[in-house]
Amino acid sequence: MEKLSVAIITHNEEKDIRDCLESVKWADEIVVVDSFSNDKTVEICREYSDKVYQREWSGFSNQKNNAIDLTNNPWVLVVDADERVSEGLKKEIKEILNKDPEFNGYFIPRKSYFLRKWIRYSGWYPDYSVRLFRKDKGRFEQREVHESVKIDGKTGKLKNPLEHYTYSSLSEYIKRMDTYSTLAAREMVNDGKRTGIVSIISRSLFTFFRMYVLQQGFREGMHGLLLAIFYSYYTFVKYAKLWEMKR
Repeated sequence: MEKLSVAIITHNEEKDIRDCLESVKWADEIVVVDSFSNDKTVEICREYSDKVYQREWSGFSNQKNNAIDLTNNPWVLVVDADERVSEGLKKEIKEILNKDPEFNGYFIPRKSYFLRKWIRYSGWYPDYSVRLFRKDKGRFEQREVHESVKIDGKTGKLKNPLEHYTYSSLSEYIKRMDTYSTLAAREMVNDGKRTGIVSIISRSLFTFFRMYVLQQGFREGMHGLLLAIFYSYYTFVKYAKLWEMKR
């Protein structure tokens, strides 16, 4: 069986990290790169691994690539602190690594929860992303936010999901939105993008329409309505910040 390392980055994750680590403790190695948490994150991580490192924050992509570099096995599974490897996914990964894997990387679906409810619509499921890959064939591309793994070679898809427990409160969403919208605006500046009044308004309205109508967010009840409103507002803030930065 091919050996597997799990790579995790953390910062003040004491609320989530234990459940995350419990779900991956079957792996051959767990590597954690922490950006100097001031809660019990590091203490909890050291209960599960002796490979817990601290490093100044350098952005999502750089931080995750650093964690990957510190692993010692040919296969890497990257998970976030608010994610859990389901039993089905654990079994599926073991089955793949128990034979000669056909692909260099695998897309894994995410089952995301908003205010403790699994969101099936609103464009939230299955939300595939590459998380399992050969260490020498995968790398996070340099982006400010929404980082993704680029694979050298063929990729496949897994059936069982990562469980993603995000935004347990509206206050948490609002706090993260300010950070993520700034990073996204900075990314657009780097890409040479511009915006104006019409673009800011039309993009925000379309975000609501896409999530609530086209992606059937209305089927999620109040959760779907809140998501559509908040994502529309996020879009407005992101492009308003782009306008501000370009000035």
